[in-house]
Amino acid sequence: MPKTILGIGAHYDDCVFGISGTLLKAVRKNHRVVILTLIGDYSNWKPAAGRDKEIVTGTIKLAKDYGVEMRMLDFTGLRYDVNLATKMAVAEAITEIQPDVAFMLWPHDTHPDHEVAAALSKAALGHGDRLLNGEQAKKFRGPSRIFQFDNGPRHTIGFEPNTFVDVTDEWQSATEWLGKLMALVRNEPFDATKPDGAMAAKQSLAAYRGSTCGVKYAEAFRSTNAYPQEIL
Repeated sequence: MPKTILGIGAHYDDCVFGISGTLLKAVRKNHRVVILTLIGDYSNWKPAAGRDKEIVTGTIKLAKDYGVEMRMLDFTGLRYDVNLATKMAVAEAITEIQPDVAFMLWPHDTHPDHEVAAALSKAALGHGDRLLNGEQAKKFRGPSRIFQFDNGPRHTIGFEPNTFVDVTDEWQSATEWLGKLMALVRNEPFDATKPDGAMAAKQSLAAYRGSTCGVKYAEAFRSTNAYPQEIL
């Protein structure tokens, strides 16, 4: 049966950098795939000056081109925190999406936005029914599996994965998606022959994770709980 797969990130590019291969694998298997981006207001971010709304609409369209539904909340970078209102907003979105499997950021990070997003995700995915009221609380259904993902060099701290996904078959589309997103932010045409820093970093990380588990390219996760696996 098709499942609903949810990736939660702080910024427009977190899931595209961290788990695009896994999400595209889910798309290929005919699952419904949703990205919930908590920050949807980039008006205070210098690279987006004068183009913040264009970047948001472009990011949503680009995700759709790859078969992924992108939703954005109205939080602003470095201007949102862990409180009842933000936890409820994330829980409300999860109630609407009804994920079967969810991916969230690893909580230890050099970027405060990532740490806040991880804390909100943890609370809302695991305890959304206690955050909401009335019919919303009754409708809430948490995912059966939750995994934390690595957001790459210079961000993630102390990440030790215990789950790997082979994304070799999805690699070309995954890295292309990231490259097009970076080109959108720079307001430049995408040139596949000139990979940028984000694409190079993702390739290095995916190749390293692939070497860890014996494939060419992989994405790595930490399961939030111990889940039984069919290995025989």
